[in-house]
Amino acid sequence: MDARQLAAGIRAGRLEPQALDEGFSDLHPPYDDHEALVAADRCYFCHDAPCATACPTSIDIPLFIRQIATGTPEAAAKTILSQNILGGMCARVCPTETLCEEVCVREVAEGKPVEIGRLQRYATDRIMARNIHPFERAAPTGKRVVVVGAGPAGLSCAHRLAMKGHDVVILDARAKPGGLNEFGIAAYKSTDDFAAREVDWLLGIGGITIETGRMLGRDLTLAELTSDYDAVFLGIGLGGVNALGIEGDDRDGVRNAVEFISDLRQSDDLTAMPVGRDVVVIGGGMTAVDAAVQSKLLGALNVTIVYRRSQERMAASAFEQELAQAKGVRIICNATPKAVHGNGAVREIEFEFTGDDLTPTGESFRLPADQVFRAIGQSLIADGLPALAGRKIAVEGPGRTSVARVWAGGDCAAGGDDLTVTAVAEGRDAAEDIHATLMR
Repeated sequence: MDARQLAAGIRAGRLEPQALDEGFSDLHPPYDDHEALVAADRCYFCHDAPCATACPTSIDIPLFIRQIATGTPEAAAKTILSQNILGGMCARVCPTETLCEEVCVREVAEGKPVEIGRLQRYATDRIMARNIHPFERAAPTGKRVVVVGAGPAGLSCAHRLAMKGHDVVILDARAKPGGLNEFGIAAYKSTDDFAAREVDWLLGIGGITIETGRMLGRDLTLAELTSDYDAVFLGIGLGGVNALGIEGDDRDGVRNAVEFISDLRQSDDLTAMPVGRDVVVIGGGMTAVDAAVQSKLLGALNVTIVYRRSQERMAASAFEQELAQAKGVRIICNATPKAVHGNGAVREIEFEFTGDDLTPTGESFRLPADQVFRAIGQSLIADGLPALAGRKIAVEGPGRTSVARVWAGGDCAAGGDDLTVTAVAEGRDAAEDIHATLMR
């Protein structure tokens, strides 16, 4: 063990560069040509394939795998991208183990599915490497659409609208496009600046302009957008982060997990990325796992995920939980945070054991911590938006909101799963409805 891991406090340089490079290398290395053919040969090419039904973007999975098996990966990529224009990123981050691969006939029969995600990556990487854009832009319609948010939903919507011949402007509050694909995904899932490269490739359709540093509610209003454009799509995600709501939540060393992941993703030098010796992550979803695993990979000595309900109810998939534990992360369940202790900076965090219904047991414990990450969900910044359903924008059908000529999709819209692949599907479907409406 490197002695620098034993040093208390939040500090950078806990591991040597080589160890960091190894830890943050590609989680699932890509197939070579031979491996792809062998993997594709395992597919039964089922009629009414359950894997295709399980895919939120309805990719014809047996078809694209057959196309790989017959030596035409570029054709396979077009099959994928016609349904999911961000198929390359989804192949890397989509929880295939709980979607298409979970229902694969070979998984049911043998416990080992066809590796659909890695085959999808193989095909999409091939077409991107050759800089082929398999779609052509239709004749201009003269219509202008604004997309607010350059994340998965917004990019998917913009591409489909541009392909239909509309002129599209994407506005995003951040300094660069990509949304969660760029700022919120663990670095070992998206290596070699893939998110940015995928956006550049997507823009090859033409007809799309991106303006960064422009935030709805701060720099412009929804009324202004509906006045200036023929249609509006809101793919703004969830900009707020839920607080712990306990004593000491504002102590030094307590921060939001999404901010930590964003800083790490934008870092050019991981040796300069600070991390605590004793890290506690509160939450049970993918963000919690990403923050915990990356803390461990940066050299944190002790990393613990604490979730208030049972492990079976964690939003993170079983694969993600096993990955965390394999990296040395401890998972404690049925424990609710009660207070953050310390003199200015966090030194301990106190928890109380609870039942699955969050009933207090009266039994408490403390964990040493010099860094605490909140990963208990995000919230919508709702000023000036269409009507809400709960804490998200209410939508009907393919993303129609309560405001005429305004659609919404992705994490900001009610009803869907907070997954990249679901956001892509919602952006695509909203674009089809926007096009039909504008051409009516």
